[in-house]
Amino acid sequence: MRFLYLAASAFGALSVAVLVIMTAIAVFARYLFGAPIAWTEEVSGLLMIWIVMIGAIACEANRQHLTIDLLENALKPRLRRALVIVVTLASIGLLVFMAWQAWALGQSTAFKKTQILGISWFWLDLGVVIGAAGTAFVMAWRLIRPDAQATHPSAGEDRHGH
Repeated sequence: MRFLYLAASAFGALSVAVLVIMTAIAVFARYLFGAPIAWTEEVSGLLMIWIVMIGAIACEANRQHLTIDLLENALKPRLRRALVIVVTLASIGLLVFMAWQAWALGQSTAFKKTQILGISWFWLDLGVVIGAAGTAFVMAWRLIRPDAQATHPSAGEDRHGH
C-alpha cells in the first residue's frame, strides 16, 4: 500500500507542478507579450481530472479523506465495525460503478478529439477509471486487512486514535 501511496503522491505533485508552471507561462505570454497560448486550457482540464482522481487514491491510502463520524462515534465497537463495513462496501460498489461507467464513456467517445490538441477524449475518462478503481482497491484492501496502517508516518493514527 505504501508504494501505491508514494506513486500516486509523486504523480500528483509532478502534475500540480506542471500545471502551475504551465499556467504561469500562459499568463506571462498573454499579458506581457500579448501572445496567448491556446492549448493550456485543454491541458489544464486534463491535468485537473487526473490530479483529483489519482489524489483520491493517495488520500484513501493514507486515510486522509474527510469523514463525518458522528453516528460512528456514538456506536459500540461491534456496531461501529459493522457500520464501517457497510459504508465501505457501499463506497466500493459506487466506485466500481463509476469506473465502469467512465470506461464505457471513454470507449464511446474515444473517436472524439479535443478541439485544439486533438487528444482523444478517452484520456480524460481514463483518469476517472483509474482513480475510482484505485480508490476502490485501497478500500477493499483495508476491509480485508483492517490492521493495515496509514502509509505516511504523520498519519499513523486513524481518526479514532488507533
